[in-house]
Amino acid sequence: MNCPIQLPTRKESIIYLLSAGLYLSFCFFVMGGAKLEHALILILFSLLFFVHGYTRKLAMCLLPFLIFAISYDVMRLYPNYLVNPVDINGLHEADKSLFGITIAGESMTLNEYFAQHTCALADFMAGIFYLCWVPGPIAFGVYCFITGRRGLLVRFAWAFLFLNLIGFAGYYIHPAAPPWFYAQCGGTYDPALYGHTMGNEAGLARFDALTGLNIFHSIYAKNANVFAAVPSLHAAYCPCAFLYAYFGKCNRMVRWPLAILSIGICWTAIYSSHHYVIDVLLGFSLSVIFVLAWEKVLLQWPPIRRFITHYEQYVS
Repeated sequence: MNCPIQLPTRKESIIYLLSAGLYLSFCFFVMGGAKLEHALILILFSLLFFVHGYTRKLAMCLLPFLIFAISYDVMRLYPNYLVNPVDINGLHEADKSLFGITIAGESMTLNEYFAQHTCALADFMAGIFYLCWVPGPIAFGVYCFITGRRGLLVRFAWAFLFLNLIGFAGYYIHPAAPPWFYAQCGGTYDPALYGHTMGNEAGLARFDALTGLNIFHSIYAKNANVFAAVPSLHAAYCPCAFLYAYFGKCNRMVRWPLAILSIGICWTAIYSSHHYVIDVLLGFSLSVIFVLAWEKVLLQWPPIRRFITHYEQYVS
């Protein structure tokens, strides 16, 4: 890292401080108060932004991931079950019809089958895979930054953000209950209780029990949207990163782990009863289709092309 120390310009500092102030005000006055994770995110991003010219460029490259996290958190303000009816039974029956299996005359979804057929190794690997669903793509982004693939990183990071926003819109268009919810509550549920429904680690609780940790319980206790099964964004993130690793002709030591994570996370989503096969296929397909559309169509649109070009120049 031979970049000399370079504090942000006065204009950059003003824009950043105003943005940080607006974010904190939003947390306090709209979100009901800033939490520890809000403060930690702001402190980390501020350190990256102010401490060095090199880290400031890294912060700006990772800005879309920060916007993604904020956008996810904002969904708490107006839950999707207030917009459209929650699909509980229909999704379950559709998945059982399309991808279910029959054993001893009993038809069941793959989620229900796996819930009855678990093993310690599968439980452990499921937890490892699911811990990488966001860190994996972020690690790929950091790799791109360190190896000088700033243009690839910028295209990937903004594609990642817009992919999420499309997925979030899908949550509101078609709110859907995950398999674990159906297993606990059946095909009907009083809508008046939706607001009291907490996130659930489902099959990942076995990883917590196996390791003696409380990781997934802590994560899902803060779930911003329980009825967000369709599409499975868990199944979308690593395929998105893999496609950019492929486009950027990255080393096989980068592409292969992303490919393995893509498959492993898709399997875990079903094995742990967090998503149906339908959810996973939709999430995976959304990732592939959007990335191709972003690269081949949207980036050719002059306003978007100019924005990405200027962004690449700023962080290079």
